[in-house]
Amino acid sequence: MKTAITPTRSENFSEWYQSLIVASDLAENSPVRGCMTIKPYGWAIWELMREEMDRRIKAAGVQNANFPLLIPIEFFNKEAEHVAGFAKECAVVTHHRLKMIDGQLQPDPDSKLTEPYIIRPTSETIIGDAMSRWVQSHRDLPLKLNQWVNVMRWEMRPRMFLRTSEFNWQEGHNVFATHKEANEDARKMHKIYGEYMREVLAIESIMGEKTEEERFAGADKTYTVEQIMQDGKALQAGTSHDLGQHFAKSFNIKFLGTSGKLETAWTTSWGTSTRMMGSLLMVHSDDDGLILPPMVAPHQIVIIPIVRDDDTLVMNNFSQEIGEKLRAKGIRVLVDTSDMRSADKIWKWIKRGVPLRIEIGAREMLNNNLTITRRDIGRDSKQTISVDELLNSASDLLNTIQKDMLSVVQERNKILITDVADLNKLDKYLTDGKIGFFRVNYEQTLDKKFDDLMEKHKISRRCLDDKDPSYVFVAKSY
Repeated sequence: MKTAITPTRSENFSEWYQSLIVASDLAENSPVRGCMTIKPYGWAIWELMREEMDRRIKAAGVQNANFPLLIPIEFFNKEAEHVAGFAKECAVVTHHRLKMIDGQLQPDPDSKLTEPYIIRPTSETIIGDAMSRWVQSHRDLPLKLNQWVNVMRWEMRPRMFLRTSEFNWQEGHNVFATHKEANEDARKMHKIYGEYMREVLAIESIMGEKTEEERFAGADKTYTVEQIMQDGKALQAGTSHDLGQHFAKSFNIKFLGTSGKLETAWTTSWGTSTRMMGSLLMVHSDDDGLILPPMVAPHQIVIIPIVRDDDTLVMNNFSQEIGEKLRAKGIRVLVDTSDMRSADKIWKWIKRGVPLRIEIGAREMLNNNLTITRRDIGRDSKQTISVDELLNSASDLLNTIQKDMLSVVQERNKILITDVADLNKLDKYLTDGKIGFFRVNYEQTLDKKFDDLMEKHKISRRCLDDKDPSYVFVAKSY
């Protein structure tokens, strides 16, 4: 059977993923090493993802702000433990102008900065500096801030949406009067992320706390959202950190408490990024292209008039009328009246993952009918219904697609999670090529033998099991 994406998932999942991005016109590698250009269709998906995430963040009492791209190196020196986790990835600005030297523009030696700036890999330090001014009294707390920005972490092995030197994200930074409030907030944002992934992206995540070995640099606790790709590998889609008082002490975030004494605050940070796009693609898509959940599909329905030379105008107008009626119901609809061959149009929108495709031919128009096909089910879902039936059921059908896509992921996750009795069994499973997450007693992973297995099989501890923290999930990862 013909497929749009080659190689297929079973032939080479990694190459399939790269081909999928190209075939669905989402992004391309940029002239800047390790960076990508997100094309309009890819950006439209990200905008819908961002819009709903932003709504949920604001509903949690968080305000959006924007902080500088460049961070003084002295800020990083104040929080050495945190920066150690990013030091090898930092891009450094050392000069403030260019000069023509030997016919080439080069940094002007006379413009060398007294103190270099770091292009933000994350913003705990510069936001901590602002918080030290903005927080003076217990009445200023809690202070909850978020920003939607791009960040830079020099990437040696880039892969579009998964690992790029520059990427887009939201980073939240909150400050509280007590540790109890801070930890509760870190857990709250973690839960919000999990609900978002489930309800919006149709992805059931593995939720849990990172082990001490995998914890975010400078954090007391890190709570993670781990997702299982179709090839069984893990992808970290979001994290929430209880930072204790580390950053508050480093940046002198203090406030006058209710007792009249000066107290040190407690902070949290939390973030998700365009990495969620990579997860969205790898979790749902197939060998024909993207499969998008309706909630983040730029076009939830595409209407394709199957025209002949003598009926083009009439067919296009009929299709546009149906499109307008669907838009009036709040549905995102595209009517494809381009002059491409009908077969090429169909393949184009299959590859781009539009949840519901509608085809209308001359005979169907005469009978006030149309043919619909669900992208998540594919060719086998094609059926002919009346226009009135479509108008009455389109919203419900899109909701059904959203729920069915989540159910597929939930059932697949059950298959891809394996309980393992001991490290010998884990070694055998991995040697035999078994894929997925392995649930292992955490204490066993503290044995040197587990270090050897990590090296041998390229696995890592993903997170503790929320239901029983004496167990940890182990997997290969992106």
